[in-house]
Amino acid sequence: MPRTAVPYTPLVPNNHLTDPAGTTIDATLVTNGVVINNVDPEHTLIRVTNTAGSAKNVTVKAGSGTAAWMAGQGDLVQSVALTSGVEWLGPFTSARFQQQGSKLHVDFASGHTGAITVFKLPRAL
Repeated sequence: MPRTAVPYTPLVPNNHLTDPAGTTIDATLVTNGVVINNVDPEHTLIRVTNTAGSAKNVTVKAGSGTAAWMAGQGDLVQSVALTSGVEWLGPFTSARFQQQGSKLHVDFASGHTGAITVFKLPRAL
């Protein structure tokens, strides 16, 4: 099954952003994972929440693209605390995490519930 595409929520310079709910992490996302298309890793932040009854890992996969010459450093695995835990990941290095076709892949541990929100930092402030 293909990964589920999660869209960017752009952060707006010199303005505000109402806190977005994000994309629900359900059995489909746990099984297939997430893809962020047209990624700009150096300007990407990921917020992951956990509503499961135990800590769960979220994994940002090492890249396979031609630009991912540092992919040998491996995946980024972060534990998200149990029940209402929140973790922020990123910004990321293209040389380590960018997949072919300008994508970023994120996986979740079995039983993970919560939400994922992908934020794009503005290029200039």
